[in-house]
Amino acid sequence: LENPSFKARRWVVEACHSWFNRFRKLTIRYEKLGATHLALIHLAAAIIALRKIKSKIIYGQVLSFLIQAF
Repeated sequence: LENPSFKARRWVVEACHSWFNRFRKLTIRYEKLGATHLALIHLAAAIIALRKIKSKIIYGQVLSFLIQAF
């Protein structure tokens, strides 16, 4: 049996993957140390989050966005 809620949320994961794929350094792992690669993933996540917040500030929706996020 298929659960329709799984299909509805799949696009969220795909969108997240596409955001991370925009960072060339993460598409192919060039770093030898796992800690370096993890740090780059964290940096990319922070940049993505800041861009989302910035776009919400521009449109005046930051308060509702922060309430939904937390």
